[in-house]
Amino acid sequence: MCDPLPPPTRSEVLDVRELVLVEAPPLRLSAEERTARDRAWEQAVRRNPTFFDGPVVACTGTSWDGPGRLVVRWTRTTYRHYALRSVPGTTVPTGSLSVSVLQPTPDRRLLVGRMSPATATPGRWQPPGGSVEPRPDGRPLGTADLQREAARELVEETGVRAAPEELKLWAVTHRPYGSIGVLFLAPALPRALLCERFAALPPERELVEIAFVGSPAEVARLAGPRAEYLDAALHRYASR
Repeated sequence: MCDPLPPPTRSEVLDVRELVLVEAPPLRLSAEERTARDRAWEQAVRRNPTFFDGPVVACTGTSWDGPGRLVVRWTRTTYRHYALRSVPGTTVPTGSLSVSVLQPTPDRRLLVGRMSPATATPGRWQPPGGSVEPRPDGRPLGTADLQREAARELVEETGVRAAPEELKLWAVTHRPYGSIGVLFLAPALPRALLCERFAALPPERELVEIAFVGSPAEVARLAGPRAEYLDAALHRYASR
């Protein structure tokens, strides 16, 4: 018997040992919702012209199917869909599905990066990661696809290459709007090597700087906003 997860009021970290990804039908919007969405999207693009309406995976619901086994229902859409979050009274699901990588060092610090001003979350500190995109061949998503997405984000944002199978499912974040973030743990690497790989990236990158943190107190000393789930994830990591 599945136990649905209601959208949380703040980010939480869930102990998930297995993911079940189920494709849901396309989202149905009324004519009024489509008009409101498009208007909100156009306003967002005017504020930040780097936004693009590419393919993306939205989360339409989650439920438990036994201890540690989380069912995530997803559907294909584009980034424009998330503009509905700014439309009052909308009832269409606007949760996102993303992946992030916890990249540790041998001294149990985690790499975090500060997002570029050109991104949707300028100045925010967070682990490397990004939104999940649907497979271009139209096939359903599986956990292996999320591992590949996470490995791609890791190398693009930090210069660190990891084989997808080296990234282990570690936890899942459950965030406002019903968004789901899948956290993968990478093999530990020396801090000097991580800094070297990041420094070799071209100037046009999503992360403008990196830092290494081992506790919520260290995160609090970073200048600027941070991902809501970061403190909880660090607490969980430090306690293991």
